[in-house]
Amino acid sequence: MGTDVLTKGFLDIPIDLSLDLFREIDKLKKEKNAIILAHYYQDADIQDIADFIGDSLALSQQAAKTSADVILFAGVHFMAETAKILCPQKKVLLPDLNAGCSLADSCPADKFAEFKAKHPDHLVISYINCSADIKALTDIICTSSNAEQIVKSLPQDQKIIFAPDKNLGAYIKKKTGRDMLLWDGSCMVHEIFSLEKIIKLKHQHLNAKIIAHPECEPAVLDLADYIGSTSGLLNYVKKSDVKEFIVVTEPGILHQMNKANPEKLFLAAPPNNSCACNDCPHMKLNTLEKLYNCLKYEQPEITLSEELIQKSKKPILRMLELSAQFGL
Repeated sequence: MGTDVLTKGFLDIPIDLSLDLFREIDKLKKEKNAIILAHYYQDADIQDIADFIGDSLALSQQAAKTSADVILFAGVHFMAETAKILCPQKKVLLPDLNAGCSLADSCPADKFAEFKAKHPDHLVISYINCSADIKALTDIICTSSNAEQIVKSLPQDQKIIFAPDKNLGAYIKKKTGRDMLLWDGSCMVHEIFSLEKIIKLKHQHLNAKIIAHPECEPAVLDLADYIGSTSGLLNYVKKSDVKEFIVVTEPGILHQMNKANPEKLFLAAPPNNSCACNDCPHMKLNTLEKLYNCLKYEQPEITLSEELIQKSKKPILRMLELSAQFGL
């Protein structure tokens, strides 16, 4: 695995403050036949300028079918890697190489390979929030949108390793009744929510529904009225007649919720920290200025070896096939 490395100052090249970055980025997209894919956890400005916004499954599907020559991924490193795996002939850019993922980092490939070797009769299902090296050690990739269906699609006697998120794995075990070996990984954003503060907020908003992402800890999920993927949460609030929601996931999603439902109130669930914020520090490394420089200079570019692309593509394609089968 490799990534073209730039000096830190490259993407910090001063930008003329008089520039309309929305217009300039749009101009560069047309010149370079580029597309901007953005995750729901990006800042509002980045979501607004993106050609497509989605969760991990939708972004993977979009990357697989785009006709653009250049994919600028406004997200984190593993997402840009996934786009490169699915589109090896295209140039894939990431505005900030430091935009990593605490969950992906919690599963080093060498340690996971040792763990897998101890259980040769187990099939490996890995959450898409993992590195390309982990994907290469995986049989089927999943997302929070399709994990339950993928596990249920396997024979009842099939032994399973689920990686890297222990909270999502525990939730899927509970939903399916399957006995899976779980890798001990987690997302720092979804583990920091305060159960006590959420309960207090609920007492202040008795009519609010609590909706949560399955990466949250079990005690938090036990409080939830609805549990779902990022897109699942968004669809739920759109269809619901309820007017108030306590949203237990990264607060970037509130931008789309507010745009689609301006008459409803969305409250970001409070974390157990002093700043009372639960932003993903990696997601928020991307800025409009970095997007502009990234597209202008076409750097940093994600590059992967042909061998790694081939190995890691198989479990992703298997996921996409199953997702199409399930109608996801």
